[in-house]
Amino acid sequence: MTELPPALEINALTVQYPAPEGGFVSAVEGVSLNVRRGEIHAVIGESGAGKTTIGNAAMGLLEASAHIPSGTIHIGGKPLDMARGSAEGVVLGRDIGAIFQDPMTSLNPLFTVESQLVETLRTHLKLDRKEASAQALELLRAVGIPEPERRLKSYPHQLSGGQRQRVVIAAALACGPSLIVADEPTTALDVSVQAQILKLLRDLCDTRNIGVLLVTHNMGVVAQIADRVTIMHKARVVESGPTAEVLRRPQAEYSRALIAAVPRLDVKLDRFPVLSGAGDAASAQARAAIGSGAGRVSAAADGSEILKVDGLCVDYRSAGWNPLAKAQRFRAVDNVSFAVRKGEIFGLVGESGCGKTTIANVISGLVRPTAGQVHYEGRLIEGKGAERRTGALRQSIQMIFQDPYSSLNGRMRIGSILAEPILFYKLAPNADQAERDVRQLIEAVGLAPDAAERYAHAFSGGQRQRLSIARALGPRPQLIVCDEPTSSLDVSVQAQILNLLKDLRDATGLTLLLISHDLAVVRQMCDRVAVMQAGKLVEEADTDTLFDTPQHDYTRNLLSLVPTLDSIRGEPLSSPLSQPLTSGNNHG
Repeated sequence: MTELPPALEINALTVQYPAPEGGFVSAVEGVSLNVRRGEIHAVIGESGAGKTTIGNAAMGLLEASAHIPSGTIHIGGKPLDMARGSAEGVVLGRDIGAIFQDPMTSLNPLFTVESQLVETLRTHLKLDRKEASAQALELLRAVGIPEPERRLKSYPHQLSGGQRQRVVIAAALACGPSLIVADEPTTALDVSVQAQILKLLRDLCDTRNIGVLLVTHNMGVVAQIADRVTIMHKARVVESGPTAEVLRRPQAEYSRALIAAVPRLDVKLDRFPVLSGAGDAASAQARAAIGSGAGRVSAAADGSEILKVDGLCVDYRSAGWNPLAKAQRFRAVDNVSFAVRKGEIFGLVGESGCGKTTIANVISGLVRPTAGQVHYEGRLIEGKGAERRTGALRQSIQMIFQDPYSSLNGRMRIGSILAEPILFYKLAPNADQAERDVRQLIEAVGLAPDAAERYAHAFSGGQRQRLSIARALGPRPQLIVCDEPTSSLDVSVQAQILNLLKDLRDATGLTLLLISHDLAVVRQMCDRVAVMQAGKLVEEADTDTLFDTPQHDYTRNLLSLVPTLDSIRGEPLSSPLSQPLTSGNNHG
């Protein structure tokens, strides 16, 4: 029997873009890799290493300014026309499924989930509307979306970040493609839904002979499901081979350093290992820009409460598309209470849609609670009788949003974005000093000073998230609400940023409320942790106690599902995928 050609074959590919100073800069340099049918081939590396460029090249989605001086790409044995970005007989959406990094920009905000899935199914599979709607519902069930009948009628903005990503994955799987290009497919997902999605991708490869090009920075995910792995650094491949061989016995120095930077779940470290001294340099820059900045308000860690959430409830009401229909109430947060002490890092974890981000939005003044109170430094800031938020209060509480793409203004240069809060709160006497502060902030988060002159679209997802962190640090706050601050970062940059936040806490008394799906990051960062499920707080304890001896069944189940480097595919070690999901994991 003749062996089928690889789902994807890339040979000596070089992709360049025009440089501002003239000439070209390489995003990908001489890269070769194959994705066999029935195989998951992971591509990992730091932000800006060229991972996403490879996926976009395979799908013919490179920017018009891209220059390809050399290299070939074959999709299922069919050559890709590098000038047109297409291969004869290959249709994007039918033969190639795409799972992009940012679900909000992948979905049309003007159409319901059902409309978008049905359109894909009817276009490529020639189904009638009833058949397409039924299949769309099954797709939502397959990717673990709770209440799929209701979510099918929802618009993208009515879903949580993790739920939106599951819809994107459902659309990619809709037509049973032979190749899936998955760019950070589980970035916005909690560990329980991530386990379902990874098992789904693995099963598709095994049963349908689908090839998957997996672009990710989550080394645990790579260990769990990838057959082969390619490690990239500065546009080049530094190491490639079977997953177990590369992760267990890395040959390149960069590979060894990258793997060492992965957060551990079994033990808490004082600092994250970094690839070089960049992390320490970043921390020093940050202390200069923030810790000793003019107007810095002291927030010494004295153990007193800086934030208290008491009996918080948040309801959402929606009548759907029909304005005459009776509005339905959905309780997103149900009687949640906890306190955060000055100078500590308090973790809030749970599945997508459990209410974590809603609580963050209430604390930041973006959402009004239905019931309950929020006190900040003894003052009532949310709830019945709450005082109006002053400029000083808004300055004191800053937020790092989950989505770096939509949180940066695409029409402003980065320098102007970062300078705006500094000038608004009068933290710099003039524009020249504000510009110096901006450049220090940019260097503090590991980017070159010339980033100030560029626009947001010129950066990768991880680089945009670093800029979002810099913007939150600019006003010199006392409390930062971090909603998935490192979800878009690779492990090396994540290590630098988390060390930076720890150093800022130690140097300035900064308080952090850290919301994260990454339980290994929470273990390393947090002093205390609260666990939420379906809008309720089910367990709260200091970090070591919660991770070593969790009391609630839901907490134990979450911890059992965390992918680690100990669960390398093909080796006789325990794997979260071998454990059945409980019904509690299906809540959004």
